[in-house]
Amino acid sequence: MSSTGTVHQVDVRGPRFVAWITTGVLVIALIVSGLSSLAAAVILSLQAVVFAIGAVAGPRRHPYGMVFASVLAPRLGPVREREPAAPLKFAQLVGLVFAVIGAAGFAFAAPPVGLIATAAALMAAFLNAAFGICLGCQLYPLVVHLKARLPDF
Repeated sequence: MSSTGTVHQVDVRGPRFVAWITTGVLVIALIVSGLSSLAAAVILSLQAVVFAIGAVAGPRRHPYGMVFASVLAPRLGPVREREPAAPLKFAQLVGLVFAVIGAAGFAFAAPPVGLIATAAALMAAFLNAAFGICLGCQLYPLVVHLKARLPDF
């Protein structure tokens, strides 16, 4: 929420663009993994950094989101639909977890771990890109609910 109490909202087309780029990066990582696990680990590590930026700074500061905002959005029609930023940040956090696990799997000679984690992230990114289904966003209300029920430590 902003200082005025409003929820930060973003153009829904931005996260879908981000998901398409992420889908491409993850496909490249999977293809490259057949040639070099180390190269796949590097690609996933770079994607993990992108996920981390999105998780911490939000959609407006996400590297791919900034490309959308500066290059594509001005060429598109007016924004017709918006969505809250908080679930998108959570989805980026989930992507970060899978990218880190995948990169570690490829880097530490456990290619099946790398393949499974990368494939899971790819599935989630593709669902968002192609169909507008954000799995991390779907999980977000459940996590918020569970977090509210946990005792403070």
